[in-house]
Amino acid sequence: MTSVLQGGRRRRRPGGRFARLLFVLVPLAVVVAVVVGFRHDRHSAPAPPPPVRAQVRPGATPSPGTAAPDPAQAALAGADAFRLKFKDPPRAGIVFDVTTGQVLWRRNPLKRTPIASLTKIMTALLVVEQTRARDEIRIPKDALNYVGSGVGLLPKGRHVTIEALLHGLLLPSGNDAAIALADGVAGSRGQFVEQMNEKAQMLGLRCTHFASPSGIDDRDHSCAADLAALTRIVMGKVRIERIVRKAHAAVRFPIKGGKLYLNNTNPLLRMDYRGTIGLKTGDTNNAGHCLIAVVRRGGRTLAAIVLHSPNPQLQVRRLFARAFHAV
Repeated sequence: MTSVLQGGRRRRRPGGRFARLLFVLVPLAVVVAVVVGFRHDRHSAPAPPPPVRAQVRPGATPSPGTAAPDPAQAALAGADAFRLKFKDPPRAGIVFDVTTGQVLWRRNPLKRTPIASLTKIMTALLVVEQTRARDEIRIPKDALNYVGSGVGLLPKGRHVTIEALLHGLLLPSGNDAAIALADGVAGSRGQFVEQMNEKAQMLGLRCTHFASPSGIDDRDHSCAADLAALTRIVMGKVRIERIVRKAHAAVRFPIKGGKLYLNNTNPLLRMDYRGTIGLKTGDTNNAGHCLIAVVRRGGRTLAAIVLHSPNPQLQVRRLFARAFHAV
């Protein structure tokens, strides 16, 4: 309306014709802007693809599905809390607070490298997320045709508990246990490896690719930053944490005597290094000596990872000495 009543007479508001024009043009301009903006956004910024989720068997416990903070960003953020030079350094490494994720020291944290049996911590993660401790699986024939380290006493065709096989996977680093678990959980090694890579993608592990559930395949690779992120997740799984802190274990097993006696390959546990609570060793020609060590002291839980190290036991001990002093 372009006029008002004043003193009983209609008085035309100044600029009425201009106001009517604005009344028409402004909404039209808004519509044009919206349409143009929509078309521009539609062509220049396509919608992101749906997130990849790990496959879970019917009736299994699903993965929480929450990705950790970007390992690459975490590994590169901030300055080191201490410096330490090695005469013969590891190819890559990182020291961090397991609780907060704070990085205290790093060397080539995003360098891709073979990781040998460190692969088995992803295998263990998928297994505990999809099974219960008392579940049993049948030992397949191909679990006896393994190479490298193994439990060595898996009874073909017999049923063994998941928990016993997890001990065999994580303590003596059994490649045969890895095969049995992969077949039992996913139906085949190939399908299990697909789950491993889907899980790595979902967690934002950009350096990481798996080709086997055991790490015996040299195409398995990762980086210190990704392994740090994975360590934080794995150490939050009670079933895994209870196993990897043991220097020795005796588990029920369907063999003569009824028990299987296992020793941990972790050198810090074997030497009773104070506060050690995990986690995993790895060793192949291409990967060299690898170690993820987790130590808890004075309310702080720190982890040190060294990849392709000339002496992982000595190097992580030096790293822990400096790290606990720095914090």
